[in-house]
Parts: sequence; structure tokens; C-alpha cells
Amino acid sequence: MGESDPPQVLIVSLGSTEGLRRADEELRASLERAGASVALVSARRPRPVRTLMLTDLAWARAARAAAIEGLVRAGARDGGGPAIVYSSTTAALLWPRPGAIRFDASCAGNRPGRHGLWQRPLERRRLAQAPLLLPWSEGALREAPRAAREGGRALVLPVPVEPSGPLEPYERRDVAAITYAANPMKKGLDRVLEAWRAVHPRLPPEGPRELVVAGVSETELRRAGLDLAGAPGVRLTGPLAQQDYRALVRRARVFVCAPRREDYGIAQLEALADGCMLVTTSAPGPYAALPLAQALDARLVDEELAGALRVGLLEPREGYAQRAREALTAAARPAVDRLVAGELLARLVAPAVPQ
Repeated sequence: MGESDPPQVLIVSLGSTEGLRRADEELRASLERAGASVALVSARRPRPVRTLMLTDLAWARAARAAAIEGLVRAGARDGGGPAIVYSSTTAALLWPRPGAIRFDASCAGNRPGRHGLWQRPLERRRLAQAPLLLPWSEGALREAPRAAREGGRALVLPVPVEPSGPLEPYERRDVAAITYAANPMKKGLDRVLEAWRAVHPRLPPEGPRELVVAGVSETELRRAGLDLAGAPGVRLTGPLAQQDYRALVRRARVFVCAPRREDYGIAQLEALADGCMLVTTSAPGPYAALPLAQALDARLVDEELAGALRVGLLEPREGYAQRAREALTAAARPAVDRLVAGELLARLVAPAVPQ
């Protein structure tokens, strides 16, 4: 396939979070390894607005503009052109042309009440119209409207999760705990800090005694009404490059979080891949890491977060990190590549790419 040839697949990336952006890049790379030519277009970030309804409208309009731009670049006319994958149901709400929809969660789940008054009915229509649905997890499919489960159009396609480096032994890790706090109130940073304050005095003086808070700035914390000034042993890194963040994760003994809702939990899965014990509360939403955490060590999944955190830091269970890596085999890049090459590509562009 020459460089000037039109793409076989067009990914319309919403890209509203770091996790969504990386998921789209992973999908593009996997499709290309399977032999498809792929173009990825990204929605331009709209200016901030006050409500979730207006935020979704702004992002949906930006995704529509990106999709039209991608179709024009591909020379698509009269309904022809590449197969389209809309990354998130929001990206598909105002689509210019039907396509596959990939989603970590649906508006039906994460936009309750007035927050999703216009999004939910339109989402049901788009899910019914889409030729193919690509939920990140079985949980995302179960939570979605019935239209997503009808017609055998769904293919669960997880985001690949890979270790970022060698597995460091627990005793050589020099950070007690780490948390990823983008959107701090949704991630439950206030609950994490409360648990940390209770546990910190009990930590042995000769071991690590630091909680690292990543993915959020001081300005965002102030907007959320959070202040780290009185929290002992807490270090705020701010947003980090992915390689720098994962390097910190490899040094941490525990990844701790208390989400009020979790649409997938890629940060938790990455922490497990890098050898952290996952200390968490349960949460509504298709929280993919939650059943893994419960199976690995149920003591670390508790609404009483301070107790679970104390157990993780003072009573670690031997072999946890290795068992976590084994549990993530089905979400590793080779497994996802096999799914993309063996099933997804045939359902997207079978005539164009011989199998």
C-alpha cells in the first residue's frame, strides 16, 4: 500500500483524556501490525464550559469536524471511503457517517440524571445504528443500553496493558504509595488523603513513607477544594510524561485509589503490570481492575480504605506482583493483536485486507 493511497480505516479520536489518546494510538498500531492502512484524526479540544451537557456537545461537535476532515483527506465521496471507528460514544453522537463505536463507558452509565438529558437518547440511536461496537470490557457492554447488546455486533476489545520495565522486588521499592488523580474528586483523592493521614504515623521509620500524587496540578487541586499542605509525606508531581510516570509506578509498593466511579481504570491496570499492589474501594462503572484486585488479595479492596492501605503496606502477600502479571496476559499487546487481526479487521475491512 503506497503512502498516497487512501486509508482503509479512519479512527476518530476524541482524546479528551490521556488514557483515551493512548488507547487510540494502540488501536492504530495494532491495526497496522495486522496489515491495514490507518489514519487517525483528533478532535480539537474545545474551550471549557460549565456543565457536562455543554461539555459533551462541544466535544461531539469537535469530533464531527475531525471526522469530516478525515473523510475529505481520504477522498471519500458518495458513501465510499474508509471504515470509521469512533473512539467513544461522545465522538459518535453527531457523526457525519455511521461507523464502529469503541467505548470505555456509555452515557447511560456515566451521565445520569440531568447531566445526560440529550446525550442518552441520542446515544441509544447511535448504538443501534452502528455496524460494529467495540466496548473496552464486558462491564462496559453490560452497562450500555440494550441496543448495544442486540444483533451480535459487539466485540470486546481491551486496551493493551504492558509492563513498562523490569519487575522491582517489593523490598527495593522506595515509594510507599502512588495515586493518579486527574479529575481528583472523581478519582476520590480526598478519600485517599484521609486514609493516608491515618496510616502514615504507623509506617516504620526505616521504610518508605511517601505518597506520590500524580496527574493533577496545584491549580486543579485548588479548584476541587483540596489542599495538600497538611498531609504528611505527600509529594505532588503534577502531570508527567508517560515514561516518567511509569518509572515512579515501578518504584511504588502500592497504588491506592478510591474512585467515585470508574469507567475502566487503565492506571490501575498499568500499576498491576508494574508490580504495585492495588488498594482500592469498589466503585460503580465497568471497573476492569476491580475483579482482578479482589482475586489477587481481597484484603486490599475495602470501603474502609485506611485499613486496606495499612494491610498493603505492612502485611504484603508474597507473589502478588507475579500473579498480577499473569492475570493480565489476556490484555497484553500480543493477545489484543491476535483479536484485532483475527476478528476485528475482518469485520471492518475484509474485502480490502486478505487474511
